[in-house]
Amino acid sequence: MTCDRLVCANCAGPVSEGRCPVCRASRARLERENPLASISPAALIAFLVALLALVLVVEHATA
Repeated sequence: MTCDRLVCANCAGPVSEGRCPVCRASRARLERENPLASISPAALIAFLVALLALVLVVEHATA
């Protein structure tokens, strides 16, 4: 789970912004439990595309 869409019950702001101590604590807990929570979906897709391109280049070079 990412904290991009979570709303803080204390300040009603996005948890990802960390406006209050409750937000910051929740965000820190989520990052400890899931280190990938801080990676945005766009960054994850870009990484997968780059990995696929690397695999195709290696495959083409060894063929």
